[in-house]
Amino acid sequence: MLDVRGLRKVYEGSGRRVEAVRDLTFTVAAGELVCLVGPSGCGKTTLLKCVGGLLEPTAGEVFLAGRRVAGPPPGMAFVFQEYGRSLFPWMRVGENVELPLKQKDLSRPRRRELVADALASVGLADAAGAYPWQLSGGMQQRVAIARALAYEPEVLLMDEPFAAVDAQTRADLEDLVRALWRERGITVLFVTHDIDEAVYLGQRVIVLSASPTVVREQLRIDLPDGRDQVHTRVAPRFAELRTHVYEQIQAAKHGAARVPSKEPQGADTPPTH
Repeated sequence: MLDVRGLRKVYEGSGRRVEAVRDLTFTVAAGELVCLVGPSGCGKTTLLKCVGGLLEPTAGEVFLAGRRVAGPPPGMAFVFQEYGRSLFPWMRVGENVELPLKQKDLSRPRRRELVADALASVGLADAAGAYPWQLSGGMQQRVAIARALAYEPEVLLMDEPFAAVDAQTRADLEDLVRALWRERGITVLFVTHDIDEAVYLGQRVIVLSASPTVVREQLRIDLPDGRDQVHTRVAPRFAELRTHVYEQIQAAKHGAARVPSKEPQGADTPPTH
């Protein structure tokens, strides 16, 4: 579904030249949930903006379902970290969710149907008439997720979407993303700086190096598909995986060699949806 080939991004200006992303190559299968983690400042957001067609890469290519990405493609939706800046405060919740649908050739009743379905999916069926500023931070991010879902994307890109909410809300939103992913079969590429979150959410975790960024490791998360905040996070295998990812990121910060992973029996079997 998503094919990133030799992606490179260099920023130039004001006498400075910064190579943010050096050479990134990876794929994401249809219906897969993949998390990207790496050291702070390693270019995760730059990478995601290039994948989403919001930034033009210096070199390399991105393909969505075999089509080259040369601008924001119709089959992709983006959920940003700062929900307060991505929602229009003067528009009601329903209007915010409906706004991207006006670019599509859809009847008004169909747009309203998609909006109602998306808001119900994130637990905000009764909030269509409210303004974003009347909602909590977590509820506002649910609105942003609903807006992305209503667009019916093939791929959902999420850029540290829960970084600005409290721990309890974050746990609820993590479970919401996994539930929506399972129900709708959307392909999800989820960028986070939180190692525990990456291991909890993903079928696979891609660990990035320090800047200039390359793929350091692709780690299959062989936890049971049915996960919950209480039991999954205290499981011995969860601790092993999050420790391994943490060691990789610490080694990346210091330019050390890759840390060998401790694979359990049968770890080479492919992930299941």
